Amino acid sequence: MDAGSTEFHRNDLTALVGRKSALEIGPFTNPTLRGPNVRYLDVLDKQGLIKRADAVGYPYSTAPVDIDYVSSTGDLGIVAKTFDFCLSSHCIEHQPDLIHHLRQVERILVPTGRYLLIVPDKRYCFDHFIPESSIADFINARGNSVHSVKSVIEHRALITHNDAARHWAGDHGLPVYRQNIAAVSVAMSEYDNSGGAYVDVHAWQFTPQSFRDGIEALSNLGLIGLDVEQVYATPHNNFEFCAILKRRQA
Repeated sequence: MDAGSTEFHRNDLTALVGRKSALEIGPFTNPTLRGPNVRYLDVLDKQGLIKRADAVGYPYSTAPVDIDYVSSTGDLGIVAKTFDFCLSSHCIEHQPDLIHHLRQVERILVPTGRYLLIVPDKRYCFDHFIPESSIADFINARGNSVHSVKSVIEHRALITHNDAARHWAGDHGLPVYRQNIAAVSVAMSEYDNSGGAYVDVHAWQFTPQSFRDGIEALSNLGLIGLDVEQVYATPHNNFEFCAILKRRQA
């Protein structure tokens, strides 16, 4: 089945977990999964995430969960156990080194494990004007622990509005720099003044088809041990799609 041939919503994806063990990566203050068999990894502990959410005005209506694994770099290497499922929602596009991230996920999955992903579709979110990422981009980023100046500039100056319905209707607005060219200089200064620290931006832009193509290429090259099980269409008037990767059998 081609990528994007069937719609699938996030609730459909999370229903696959059932009562099996799962690690959710980057739940922030609104985890996608809940339950006694779910564990969480994030860059801050519970109180740190609440403080960050309050600082940026991020709303949360349910009680934030305790974070079982805390790594300031999101390093899955601190996770010693294995899980039936890993899940990430709007996290994979933030990974500086996509290949390293996928290999880390592979390591903590049981032999029949699945990686469940909820991914922004660049066509219908603020990434609309940024080109799709390619296999060359993924390979070029090997070894990165922070984002490139290119990614920072794109995320600050090349983005547009984030209204999915407007994008579906063909109203994409204008990239920020077309309205204010100074946004590029501000992004450059942010990168230069970061002192090599992590700046949280998108590194990758996907559509369902480009996501499938990229993962299949990495798998066929032997760079990751995960295969595509399914990539679903982005539901109408939505800006995210779902995908399932499976650990390759030895």
